[in-house]
Amino acid sequence: MHRFYSENINKGIIQLDNEESRHLFKVLRLKDGDTVESIDGKGSLFACEVVDAKKGQLKVTSTLAIKNKKFGIWLAIAPTKNLSRWEWFLEKSCEIGIDRISPIITKHSERKVLKLERQKKILIGAMKQSQKTILPLLDEPKTFKEFIESSPAEQSFIAHCRNDIKKEDLKNLVHKNTDALILIGPEGDFSKDEILMALEKGFQGINLSESRLRTETAGIVACLSLHLLNA
Repeated sequence: MHRFYSENINKGIIQLDNEESRHLFKVLRLKDGDTVESIDGKGSLFACEVVDAKKGQLKVTSTLAIKNKKFGIWLAIAPTKNLSRWEWFLEKSCEIGIDRISPIITKHSERKVLKLERQKKILIGAMKQSQKTILPLLDEPKTFKEFIESSPAEQSFIAHCRNDIKKEDLKNLVHKNTDALILIGPEGDFSKDEILMALEKGFQGINLSESRLRTETAGIVACLSLHLLNA
C-alpha cells in the first residue's frame, strides 16, 4: 500500500504538498478511486481514497491507528563536520524511533550551519520507509548555553568521555515510561566547563559505552538504549 505524508487535513480531506502530489500522480501514476494510506506525522494513520490525483487530494475513509507512546526520546546533539554522517544519524534515529532532535553548537563544534528544509525531507523519507507514524521534531540550532538554560525533560542526561567527572551507566539511571533528554557532544567531546554547567542545571553525567564512540554512533546508541530500557 502506497503511503503519503501530510499534516494538511480539513473535514476529512487531505491535501498533499507539491512533492507528495507529484510522486502520487507523475511517479506512481495513481488515479482517482485508488486506495492509499496517509500519515500526519503525529501518530495517526489513515486509510484514504484518491479523489483528485492531479491536485493530490485524498479522502479519509477510516482511521487505522493512533499511536501514543508512554515515553519520549529527545536528543540534543552536536552536528558532525561530515554532513553525510549527520544525515545518516537523522535517518537511522528516525527509523529506530525518536521524538525530537535539537542541534547544539558547542565549544568544539565543527559544523554550525544546517539546511533544515533538506534534513526534514530526510526525516520524512525515513518515517515513511520505516512505517513510522511520528515525524521527529527538528529544532533550529542553539548554542550549548542557550539550550541547557531552557526547560529540560523529566530526565536529563549528558553523555561525556571525561574520567575526572562523575558519570554512571545510563541503565542505572533511567526511569521507565518517562520522557528523557540526552546531550551528545562533538568529536572533541564537550569541554569541561560545558559538562560542569550542565551538571549545575540538573543534568546527570552518563556513560553510553566502554568504547569511545563517534558523535553519530553515540546518538544511535542513546536512542536505541532508551527504547530497550523502556521495553
